[in-house]
Amino acid sequence: MFVTDYAKTFNTAAARPLDEPDCLHSLFAKQPVEYLSAGQALFFEGDEARHIFEVMEGTLRVFRIISDGRRVITGFLHAGDMIGVSFRDNYIYTAEAITTAKVRRLARRQFEAAVINSESLRPKVFARVCDEMAAAQDQMVLLSSKSAEERLCTFLLRYLKRAMAERNAQPVVDLSMSRQDMADYLGLTIETVSRTITRLIGKGVLNVLDPAARHSIRIERPGMLAQLAGDDDDCGDMRRDLIALGERRRH
Repeated sequence: MFVTDYAKTFNTAAARPLDEPDCLHSLFAKQPVEYLSAGQALFFEGDEARHIFEVMEGTLRVFRIISDGRRVITGFLHAGDMIGVSFRDNYIYTAEAITTAKVRRLARRQFEAAVINSESLRPKVFARVCDEMAAAQDQMVLLSSKSAEERLCTFLLRYLKRAMAERNAQPVVDLSMSRQDMADYLGLTIETVSRTITRLIGKGVLNVLDPAARHSIRIERPGMLAQLAGDDDDCGDMRRDLIALGERRRH
């Protein structure tokens, strides 16, 4: 499955020497860059899992097609993310580019040999797989226990946190995925996603910067977004940071 390494961590790792043994990204440094166009698959569900990939640029979606023909998106990949670490025999979903993307691939045998021979890499791989399991549990809670509004707010909240780390606390969320992608990830219909966004605009929580493209969303009231996500108990620190962001924007 894919392992997420958020941009802040990735940038720190990229600044270190590429041959540093405790940096997983350094394992990909000498691999050739591969280019994907929008809509192009990196691999398909059922393919032999012979490689592990690092995303350098762009956005990918990972999804499965269930028995009734519906597409279920299980996650999105961005620069710094790795995919394939915890697979053994076959990929259990398809990875497909949403935008033009750059990736590097490393043979599984080569990756595993490097990890086995490095005492510093083994705990890093284990920690990332644990993070992946925690993310899967969070997604189960999202789909089983939250309302449509809470699901969408949680989704936007995650991207806002990422944007704050990347752009010095600018409350703008750039979403490269379509509304249909969001719906397939959140377990909703595209109509529900669109209605919920309209309702949040009406509440003054957010605003779409370019109605024609619909990809850039400004979070006007970060504190309310955190409250509407329904994670008050689990995300107290994050909510305080977002409220502070809103206060700074008003002064």
